[in-house]
Amino acid sequence: MIPARRAGHARVPTITKNGGGVGRKKQQGPGEDMYGQGAGAIGGLVVAFGVLAAIKDKLGLSWPATVLLTAGGLVALGYLAWKIRWGVPRLWARQPKTTPALQQAALQQESPVQSVNEVPVSGESADKAPALDGTFPCADAAHPHLTMVLRRVGAIAKDEQVRAGDVTIEPLPGIGTVYDFLMPESRTHEDVAKRLDNVASMFGVTRLHLKLEKSRKNERHVRLLVLNEPPFSRPFPAPTRQEIQTFAGVPLGHEVTGRLAGVPTFDKASMLVAGMTQMGKTTLINGLITCLLIAYGEFDLYLLDGKLCGLTKFEKLAVRYEASDDPAVMESMLDDLNARVDGRYRQLRDAIRNRQPAPVFKPVFFVVDEAADFYTDNGTRESKEQVRRVEDKSRSLVSKSLESLIYTVMLTQRPDKDAIPVKVRSQFLYRLCLYVASEGEAKVVLGDSYFGTVAPIHPALLDPNVKGQGVLFANGTSTLIRGFNFPDEFIWEVVDEVYARREAAIPDSPLKQAIELIRASGTDFMATADLAPALGIHETRPGEQGKQLSKLLGARSGKDEKGVVRGYWLADLIAATASDA
Repeated sequence: MIPARRAGHARVPTITKNGGGVGRKKQQGPGEDMYGQGAGAIGGLVVAFGVLAAIKDKLGLSWPATVLLTAGGLVALGYLAWKIRWGVPRLWARQPKTTPALQQAALQQESPVQSVNEVPVSGESADKAPALDGTFPCADAAHPHLTMVLRRVGAIAKDEQVRAGDVTIEPLPGIGTVYDFLMPESRTHEDVAKRLDNVASMFGVTRLHLKLEKSRKNERHVRLLVLNEPPFSRPFPAPTRQEIQTFAGVPLGHEVTGRLAGVPTFDKASMLVAGMTQMGKTTLINGLITCLLIAYGEFDLYLLDGKLCGLTKFEKLAVRYEASDDPAVMESMLDDLNARVDGRYRQLRDAIRNRQPAPVFKPVFFVVDEAADFYTDNGTRESKEQVRRVEDKSRSLVSKSLESLIYTVMLTQRPDKDAIPVKVRSQFLYRLCLYVASEGEAKVVLGDSYFGTVAPIHPALLDPNVKGQGVLFANGTSTLIRGFNFPDEFIWEVVDEVYARREAAIPDSPLKQAIELIRASGTDFMATADLAPALGIHETRPGEQGKQLSKLLGARSGKDEKGVVRGYWLADLIAATASDA
């Protein structure tokens, strides 16, 4: 007996030999297959001809009319079958007919950048979807687009959501859209700030199109601006005097929305500005000095113009102006400023010891263009020693002068690690970096830890064709700005007004008379023998004449360019008018 086949097991076919053949059916050859298809086709034609003949006899039509009538009838029957197949289930489900409004909504959903109230989240239930007017049936529902974006970039977990009631959308005509929202309870604005590159990708833009603002009252509060086009695609008009005067601080340029941006104050702060050549650094600093003259009040200005003509517009207002790239000139100016620092600290100590109010000092700004040149030696031993002294005196000035209201602003077009020594560079509180080619250069300007701060902006991503555009890093916050480009006529007008005001404020004194005499002579130096008689000193002995003139003017004397004739330089007399009171 053959045992019964087990349930669930397939039967294995057996092959038995039979005269060289097998137990299976022999497959048909290709000739037999073609014969069968041909026979079927002939049969179909015969049936079709018979049907047409019957219709012709019945209706009494000609053969062409019969063929056309039959074909039209078959097409009509096919269309009717299609309508029944798709129309009846649709009517049964009560699906509304597509309207133009719904078609427009569908098109908007396919757009890469769209209104956040019109993009549904995959997997969300129908009752959480927004209505066509952008409203939500429930404020506790998830906001579709923001929830989707933040989930996909990892800013929130898959089971977290941004509540629709916590979202406000503010369109800025011609600029972009502001999304103001609260993160879920377990999240903060930093979860978004760390992923701004990915968020920008979800919106179909670049990182520079985004600006994130945080709140100092709520860590969950996020204000995100998405620009319609790359920043500063169109230049903003230069600010008016009133706009500069009413700005809460010192303006440096426009931010991406066109509002003025800058620093709240220069009190106890200095600034480093760097970027590659021809990026607009000098123009930006010319704008800064102009704004200071308009809104900052009275201050003393020291200018070291390493570019030789970059700061010339303000020469007549400077206590001391030098157009040079010689480290010896830098050292001389540092000696003057450090002496003022020491004098001011003595006054502060005396006031504390005598239990008196602290003295009020006039602010001093020391602006150095092309600062890297002054930290470069020529290879000789003397030059190396001088550069070392310049480094030490620069560090001392920047670090010690803040309490005495003496501020330093340095510019350099060589943002490499050796351009400005670390011990000097690390003292700057405000940093402004224009376009650079690498992350290493950006760290030199903005600090080694810059890219670990909240919402950093990479300066290498800036458009080098947009001059004066840079990343301002102040008080732990990064802001993309573009410096002002004032017309020369406007700057000259401001300079002349300030100069006239300062001249009128100088009291009528021998010092003022000496300044006017030297200016009238058309030179920068006047010998003691010529200046003393003009000021009423009739002593003829050179030594006694010099003593009386020095006491009368209250300024230091010097020698001419040849080092032979003793007298007074105009710059030294102007510096003597600067008051530390």
